[in-house]
Amino acid sequence: MSLQAEQRREAYRRMLSIRRFEEALPKRIAAGEIPGAVHSSVGQEAALVGACMALRDDDWITGTHRSHGHPIAKGARLAPLMAELMGRATGVCKGRGGSMHLADASVGIIGESAIVGGGIPLATGAGLSAVVRGTDQVSLAFFGDGASNQGALHECLNMAAVWKLPVIFFCENNLYAATTPMLTTHAQPDIAKRAAGYAIPGVIVDGQRLDEVHAATLAAVERARRGEGPSLIEAKTYRFDEHAIGVFMPSHYRAAEEVARYRSELDPLVLYRARLLQAGHDEAELAAIEDAVASDVTEAVEFARKSPHPEPASVYENMYSNPIGYPA
Repeated sequence: MSLQAEQRREAYRRMLSIRRFEEALPKRIAAGEIPGAVHSSVGQEAALVGACMALRDDDWITGTHRSHGHPIAKGARLAPLMAELMGRATGVCKGRGGSMHLADASVGIIGESAIVGGGIPLATGAGLSAVVRGTDQVSLAFFGDGASNQGALHECLNMAAVWKLPVIFFCENNLYAATTPMLTTHAQPDIAKRAAGYAIPGVIVDGQRLDEVHAATLAAVERARRGEGPSLIEAKTYRFDEHAIGVFMPSHYRAAEEVARYRSELDPLVLYRARLLQAGHDEAELAAIEDAVASDVTEAVEFARKSPHPEPASVYENMYSNPIGYPA
């Protein structure tokens, strides 16, 4: 295992935080505390955390509409995230972003958006800014298999490859774009093979196994820091829940046996916990992490409940930037 003992504990804490945070959301929706729908990353935790553990605190990421897992994977605090989902003024976007538009700058998140593939150009621009400013920062763009057919991805892959930008293009291939099986919209099943068209590395990893994801991402990050340009990583993963929670979603597009197999045999938390025990961590150590995460989630819900809603008079605040200094 390439991660050191403390890093392994932190990786497990982040994976478990995503799982427990997401599991708390349906009850909050049912209670009317979270408006609209949320998109769960349950089942994809190893892909998110494995990638983010290869980054530094000052590196950037962009996420997707499935947006709670990404900031938690990068190390964000749970309380401001929960407050954002509940539309409270103490949220990371002051209650204005909600579930699909979280942007926690404290952990290097440039933005997350309901626009499919919308974060890819932002991450590419961040990589360009690192080159212009002369830093060795990298950016990582998370996107799904559905976004891999967006023109923006191919434009950004080409630009990053030509200019050797420090960008990691990270596809969370969970096999379905909402309810559309990827095999019905992709001429061949391996998105990473598209990297060959831009003369950059394309790597496929088992997205349910954190160590494999981390090793591939770390290699791509180190390559980017050396000035050798971008990489495309495809993590084959799976979401356990429906595309969205809180709205009606059809379930006939996936076989019940398929979902059951992933839950019973390929749960990333179960797999990584077993790896930790194999590496010498003991049950008491892991139980302490599990208890701490449970407390963190409970405290996050209470923090959000006690937080105020934004004042109506503040509706126009933070809507635009006035960097030149002219009177508003």
